[in-house]
Amino acid sequence: MRPLRNPLIQTSLAWLLSEWMRFCYATIRWEYENEAVAEEVWAEGGGVLCAFWHSRLALAPASWPMKRAQPVKGLVSLSADGEFFARAVGRLGIPAVRGSSSNKDKAKQSKGGTQALRDGLKQLKVGGLALTPDGPRGPARQMAEGLPLMAKLSGAPVLFIGISCKPAMRLNSWDKAVLPLPFGKGAVVWDKVWYPEGAEMSEVVAEWTERLTAVEARADALVGLERV
Repeated sequence: MRPLRNPLIQTSLAWLLSEWMRFCYATIRWEYENEAVAEEVWAEGGGVLCAFWHSRLALAPASWPMKRAQPVKGLVSLSADGEFFARAVGRLGIPAVRGSSSNKDKAKQSKGGTQALRDGLKQLKVGGLALTPDGPRGPARQMAEGLPLMAKLSGAPVLFIGISCKPAMRLNSWDKAVLPLPFGKGAVVWDKVWYPEGAEMSEVVAEWTERLTAVEARADALVGLERV
């Protein structure tokens, strides 16, 4: 049996990860760029889509100030790995909306994706929804249509979030995930867009992919983290 399918192991590891993340966030020296666009969204309240590439999942909670921003939920896959991460970020105050996973049963996957869309749109009526538009299996930094579709249907703005830190650990995963280390330097860079009326979905995907990659690259440059 895979370790993450064991509820006891899953709970214990999720607790360890959440406490490690909390410690790292508190000891990293953060730098912010273009924060004004995020401050506008936080001040207005209501729905907002928060997008970052999958490799920055472990850093993303540090970009959301719980005390002055609207409540946010994270769109997390239905996989065992997704359940583990949902428990970890849930301990940091970010509940999960469970979405489609890499399940080979296409009927179950489709059902999960449809439910996630419904739940996500419901969440966007009251607060933020965080998601990784290249997850849960990649390819890395290639945006699927889920994010622009939600933006189009909801009319909510999209915050692109580039987040980085150094020193950091990189996992040998498909996305080369970045895990924070304490007492380093961190950076968060924002950009904001709305779905353009009448635009072709493919054009939006291409433009948004470039913009999300740009804010991530800028955050890496600010801390000196090598791009991979």
